[in-house]
Amino acid sequence: MARRVSVLLTMVILTSAAFGSANADAQSLTLEADVTAAATTENLEAGATAVRGFGEIHGWNFYGDASWATRHGSASDAFGAAYPYHPNLSLLELKLEKTEIKGDRLLGVRLGRYRTPFGIYSGSDQGYTGFLRAPLIRNSYYWALSNNYLETGGSVMAGTTWLSAEVSAGIPTDQDPYSRARGLDTVVHVQGAGGPFIAGVSYIRTRPSTGWFFATGTTEFTGVDLRWMKNGVQLRGEWIAGRPFLGTRTHGGYADVLVHRPSMGPVTAVARIERLDYLAGPFSEFPRRYTLGARIRLTGGLMAEINHVRQPYDVAADPGHTSMDIALTYSVRPGNLLGRGAR
Repeated sequence: MARRVSVLLTMVILTSAAFGSANADAQSLTLEADVTAAATTENLEAGATAVRGFGEIHGWNFYGDASWATRHGSASDAFGAAYPYHPNLSLLELKLEKTEIKGDRLLGVRLGRYRTPFGIYSGSDQGYTGFLRAPLIRNSYYWALSNNYLETGGSVMAGTTWLSAEVSAGIPTDQDPYSRARGLDTVVHVQGAGGPFIAGVSYIRTRPSTGWFFATGTTEFTGVDLRWMKNGVQLRGEWIAGRPFLGTRTHGGYADVLVHRPSMGPVTAVARIERLDYLAGPFSEFPRRYTLGARIRLTGGLMAEINHVRQPYDVAADPGHTSMDIALTYSVRPGNLLGRGAR
């Protein structure tokens, strides 16, 4: 069912683009591509390509992206912040959106395949910001959620320009090694903005991973998120609490700081502290992680990201470990291919 919806949405976008040339002023199409080469002292080398297309068709915004990656070496969760590092082509988002604003009131609709709208979830918030690993609470290996969770369905957002609520209903179509079982998901996200602050509260009710043969019941989490930005400094963080499946509990979160002042030139400094507590009796786990790094713009299209990661306790290595992650990304952005209608 989910695959048929994605195929249908692709056909709608392509058909509209093909037969809408008579009204090209109402259309725009922009393509972007990123090529990444990365390595970590955890004995892993990786390469990836991500392609994105977005624009407008007759008042509807569309977005689609896909990735391909290859990995060589030992198991590691490095380089999984932006998209999955699977050795095959992965279709990620493919969606149509429309938002109407009258005064300070807004009403929005989203259809297709999109990232699970829980907390700070967008690809641009998690990828290419200077961090090369997804937070512990957003890595499904650690008994919580995942940046690679995707819903195929629809959502409605309503409220004002300073306070809104979004309700999503869909079927999980994850690109994740611990993908969830099929079934109807429900996600609610409430967000408010004022001055330099953005704050949100989220709730999700879904199915456990099919990779956990022992998991029963439902996955349920409640989360809060907060962002603050001023004078080139951004602080942000998330905290979640709930259960990955019946008989267990998970709570944890992270806090980030990103600093880019004019005196720093092409360098953005980043730091993160995070924790997660998975409570499952004798199988309980308590990973911690500390990251210090930088995002460096080398040229107009070439960017480097460097992270020094300290994990004093790890699920797979009790004594803990320290690693250095490095990635180079070259971005190609030819701009609006239709030459019209861009906003």
